Parts: sequence; structure tokens; C-alpha cells
Amino acid sequence: MNEVLLDVADGVALVRLNRPAQGNALNTALKTALLSALRKAAGDEAVRAVVLTGEGEAFTVGQDLRELRQALAADPERAGETVEKHYNPITLLLATMPKPVIAAVNGTCVGAGLGFALACDLQVWSSQATLATAFHKVGLTCDSGLSATLVQAVGRARALSLMLQAEPFTPHQAAQWGFAGDIVAPDQVRPHAMALARRLAQGPTKAIAATKRLLLAAPSRTLPETLAAEAAEQTALGCTRDHSAAVEAFLTRRKPVFTGS
Repeated sequence: MNEVLLDVADGVALVRLNRPAQGNALNTALKTALLSALRKAAGDEAVRAVVLTGEGEAFTVGQDLRELRQALAADPERAGETVEKHYNPITLLLATMPKPVIAAVNGTCVGAGLGFALACDLQVWSSQATLATAFHKVGLTCDSGLSATLVQAVGRARALSLMLQAEPFTPHQAAQWGFAGDIVAPDQVRPHAMALARRLAQGPTKAIAATKRLLLAAPSRTLPETLAAEAAEQTALGCTRDHSAAVEAFLTRRKPVFTGS
């Protein structure tokens, strides 16, 4: 069985976690396949938007604890290597890919799965999904970027509460606390995400990539550094075909057609 399925159509790469009987638990094979699929999507010029979702009733329940138990029994000091080997590069690729990435959270989304979802640019949440940090339930702290993205989403105090208590919560609660994204019926998660992805795939891909870079780096920059980075990005984008074509379309009252170039 293929642990991750990748399909490309209409400029959109659909990446599906494919261990539905195990809640898409993140074992080594799935994590390796996911990283490979994301790298392929990132490097494919025909792909201008990406949707990440899960097969079955879960987005992902997080780390495969059965595999982790085996790793702990074999060598406790190396059991945590998966964070740097798998979770970190997956999270970084989701956050920095030079094209929009949408998390279609179709069901249970726990631990690293929540980190993956929040690392994506946009989220579509099933109204029936169960969300949780869960790490403290197994004596671990957060990974997959949650120490940053969760604070950005809900603030430090709420993030601490969600981490320390590790209790499940709903997308509707999350939205009240500051989570972004659309909440839809379970059977509408993938269609809604795909429609959004197709719309973004028709947008100015290079401008979207520049916006991702600017927003990701902004918290660590001074205002003068931010202004300089914006100026550099605008200068580069001013030389793209998409920009000149869009200006011409605006002046002639036509809808712009972006090609990602």
C-alpha cells in the first residue's frame, strides 16, 4: 500500500495520507513518503497550489505510538531522531513552499498533525474534527512548529493551556480562540479545499511566494529590515510577466490571467 497518494490536476497537487485503518498514524514509511511527495510538489512547475489531507476519518492521529514503542525498546536515545529527520523538514517545507498550501482537515488532527495543519498557509476544518496537542499525554513536548504556530494562532496563555492540559477541542472552539480557516461539513472539506486551491492556482504564484517569505520572516525583523525586504520583493516582482500583464489588464478593464511567470 502507498502510504501517501499524490495526484496533480488543474495546477493543484492533492497529497493524501493513506493509512486510514490506523488513523493515518505517522510511521516512518508514511513520514518518508510524505516528505518525498511534498518535495515533488514543491519542485513541479505545473503545481501552483497544494492540498494536504487524510484518507478515511482522520487527518492524522499523530505519531504511530506502536512504532515509537519499538524504537524506544531498541534504542531510547535514537527514538527521537524522527523529529529532525522527518517532522522538521516536513513542517519547514509546508511553511516555506513557494506556492500556497492548504490543510484539508477532514477529521481527527492530533500532535504533529496539528503542527502540520498550522504550518500550512490556509486551513479548512471539518466541523466534526477533534483537535488536540496531545504531547503531554505521552510525556513529550511539542514539535512540528507548534511552539510558534500555536502561540501565533491563539496567544501564549491559551497555547500554554492547550499544551499543558492536552485536552481535545473543536474547530469551533479554536476559531473563537483565534484559529483561521473555514469550518465546513465533513463531506465538504475536500471539495471546499480543492476549490480554494484551484482558485489560488490561477493567481500570481511568484507574488504569493514573496508574500509567504515576507510574513514568515517579519516577526524576527526590525521595521527597517522589513521595509527593505518588501522593497526587494516588489522590485523583483515588478519584472515578472504576471505583473506587467495584470497592469495592462487592469487598465483595459480585463480580468488578468496569471501564468505564474
